[in-house]
Amino acid sequence: MQIEQPYLMFLGDAADQLAAKTASGIVHWRRDWCLGQLRLDGCNADLGLPDMTVAEAAEAGVRTLVIGVANRGGVIGESWIETIVGALESGMDVASGLHARIAAISAAVDAAKANGRAIFDVRHPDRTFDVGTGARRAGKRLLAVGTDCSVGKMYAALAMERELAGRGVDCDFRATGQTGIFIAGSGVSVDAVVSDFISGATEWLAPENDPGHWDLVEGQGSLFHPSYAGVTMGLVHGAQPDALILCHEPTRTHMRGLPHQALPDIGECIDGHLAAARLTNPDARCVGIAVNTSNMDGDGAREALLGQLSDRFGLPAVDPVRDGVGPIADKLEAI
Repeated sequence: MQIEQPYLMFLGDAADQLAAKTASGIVHWRRDWCLGQLRLDGCNADLGLPDMTVAEAAEAGVRTLVIGVANRGGVIGESWIETIVGALESGMDVASGLHARIAAISAAVDAAKANGRAIFDVRHPDRTFDVGTGARRAGKRLLAVGTDCSVGKMYAALAMERELAGRGVDCDFRATGQTGIFIAGSGVSVDAVVSDFISGATEWLAPENDPGHWDLVEGQGSLFHPSYAGVTMGLVHGAQPDALILCHEPTRTHMRGLPHQALPDIGECIDGHLAAARLTNPDARCVGIAVNTSNMDGDGAREALLGQLSDRFGLPAVDPVRDGVGPIADKLEAI
């Protein structure tokens, strides 16, 4: 799927800022693609974008209305349908990362057909994939992996894209989740791919390329998370990574959503992901540790932790948002 920009970010009646995390991630990385936001009565989220009506957005040249709010169960609110249909009738496409499908709303389907517009339910792949083969292919690939889910793997991969592109390195961010797809404009939400085909979908997403080209593959889950290890393993094998970045959130007391499950040791996590990666790329290596320090208090504690990790593992340890990823990029370019 290829989603056209610029975007109008639809926040609906989001209860709080966290409910708009999809939209927040898009605005953080692709601010120039986002012309405005549309909020319904009762919305408590704000992206700092100009508030627009559908008509104002169409006049401004918006190409896609993006459903940037995530709610419990990933459902489409009845109060949203009028806006969705109105956007399609005004000449915009509509894209959503929710579990519920815009394409299941008959009024939206009719409006899209009548106006020659597209509906993108990005969580649901619009094609089938072959099984993975593990066959070696040209080009280079980096995969972000994590000690847990939701620790900043997408942010780490996007920070690498920004850094490498700034250095003139030929590279592409490869999105594997709904927010990443909105940021990239294309991709595959691998958690919606049948498990037998996850590695094949990843091979398709990050195919053979020029020898010096880097695909920067967004990670999902963690091999150490009992709920999501399956999707991670498929990504690891399909990406055939030359390099891994391990992502970590140091304030967690347990695996997300599992109070009974302790966090893995960082060293064990690096070793486990490398062992899995070396099935399809025997030369895989870890090139850095990306630490999400957003919940840590004080620069002193943050800097001390990063220094300790760097000393312990002999790898650059940085917060990609606060510090950038220059030291990791240095190590990557040496491969």
